[in-house]
Amino acid sequence: MKIKNQISFGLLALASVAFACGGGSSTSTETASEETVSTPAPAKEVSLEEKYQDDPIYIKGLEKVKGSDCQSCHMVERKIVGPSYAEVAAKYESTEENVEMLASKVIAGGVGVWGEVPMPAHPGLSEEDAKDMVRYVLLLKK
Repeated sequence: MKIKNQISFGLLALASVAFACGGGSSTSTETASEETVSTPAPAKEVSLEEKYQDDPIYIKGLEKVKGSDCQSCHMVERKIVGPSYAEVAAKYESTEENVEMLASKVIAGGVGVWGEVPMPAHPGLSEEDAKDMVRYVLLLKK
């Protein structure tokens, strides 16, 4: 009698597990697939890095930014000491005039545009390197 009860209990447990995993009802599976077909899946949010990873301006500028001290005060999407690169890109259009103006600010340093914390001068940075870095930053507009 004990063995028969144990077998019955085991079969009941197995049926419960199968039902809980979707084996007991075909209606819920059909409903879920209908909802998937009628409602498009939300687009995966792509990071700024993923968005521009093959752009030569992005690659060149990122390489120069990583080789500098920029990352001690700036991040791509979050403010640290200075504004994020995305904030700078949102404020300035990617025009040659803005590239020249921002590159000169990177080299000369400054204060007041983004608050009272001064951006140190980078006199050892060439104008072309500064422009490549600024072009990279301006690509990062959301």
